[in-house]
Amino acid sequence: MDKSTGPDEHKEDSRNVSNTTVTASTSNDQTGTPPLHSNNSAPNGLQDKPKVGIRQRLKHFTFAWFLCTMSTGGLAIALSETPHKFRGLYTIGLIVFIFDFTLFLLLSACMLARLYLYPTHVKKVLFHPPESFFIGAYLLSITVIIGCIQLYGITHGPAWKWLIDAVYVLYWIYAAVSLVNSIAQYYVLIAHSTLRPVPFAPSMFLPGYSAMLTGTIASIIAGSQPGPRAEMVIVSGLAFKGYGWLISSVCIVYFIRLLLDKGLPPLPMRPALFIPVGSVAYTIITFLGLANAIPDSGYFTRHPMAKEILMVTALFVSIFMWLFAFWIFAIAFVANVSAARNMSFALAWWAFIFPNVGFMLSTSMIGRELESEAILWVASVMTIGLVAIWLVSAVACIKAVWKGQIVWPGKDEDKDL
Repeated sequence: MDKSTGPDEHKEDSRNVSNTTVTASTSNDQTGTPPLHSNNSAPNGLQDKPKVGIRQRLKHFTFAWFLCTMSTGGLAIALSETPHKFRGLYTIGLIVFIFDFTLFLLLSACMLARLYLYPTHVKKVLFHPPESFFIGAYLLSITVIIGCIQLYGITHGPAWKWLIDAVYVLYWIYAAVSLVNSIAQYYVLIAHSTLRPVPFAPSMFLPGYSAMLTGTIASIIAGSQPGPRAEMVIVSGLAFKGYGWLISSVCIVYFIRLLLDKGLPPLPMRPALFIPVGSVAYTIITFLGLANAIPDSGYFTRHPMAKEILMVTALFVSIFMWLFAFWIFAIAFVANVSAARNMSFALAWWAFIFPNVGFMLSTSMIGRELESEAILWVASVMTIGLVAIWLVSAVACIKAVWKGQIVWPGKDEDKDL
């Protein structure tokens, strides 16, 4: 017995094994309850489920849950930046942001409870894909919170000086943490993974994503920072974007190779096919955002034509990349629509939203630069689609938790630990 594992953890584990075995292999006469998949109904007309307590369910509260806060915060950003707005949209977006922040605190509390109750189990997770890949989702949730603070508090808000300073500090803290996390996660997988070869999944993008989106945040906040600060944010943001984009490029090659070798992933995991879309889309956002935020100070004072040249270059490179993002999106879209009727909910469903928030924003930014009303309307329609799929995913997620389809022994990313 592992000395670091408390007696409660072993009791819960044994109870889980007992429940699972009884459910799968015993009859109603032996257990007093019908099997989980039995057609027999209880006296009240409802199927009984094996009793699994809150503590045991918390054991299977995985880092993949932070895909939810990534996507909810991403939706708030999309509502803030959608091209065509109506009165009250700012308030709606602000409410979504506050809800996302509250949800992030709640999910963080659940993860801390899991760590407290099952420290050995959580330690194993760090070395065991696929859940270890989703640690990046936690940091990405912080990314969208910083982005929302900027957009709702500064860009479209009161723009208090103390808030501008606070966002600048948060940016540098996040940049340092995301870089350390990205290096550490890939090193741990290389040196200490419990599975060989390390199984590839679209979630492998997430550790690099967490650093790559530092560049995206830089493109959002740089324009509101004073000249010297803005220059530092732009330079660092471009460096982080290059780092993340090159890692994502390697993963995209591996991703396509895997699809060609093994075909489409299992139905519940197919929404994760959208993840690579974000790698391209958020790169477009960074290029255009950083070019537009170039200040008239420092290096750019000595090279006054640099801003105009870089803005034109960024636009042409962005258009060059956009169709590749659409190609990945189209493959993922067809793969999901063709199997939509048979797909059960998994936390990967939240990948319908966050990567496509980037796709919408990149489309909108290209439309603004080209002054194309047609492209801007395409982006607005995409925003409506994001709202719709968020509502569908949220309802499906609540139902899945209630029915024990997720956060349940043997049903989550840690099921083989």
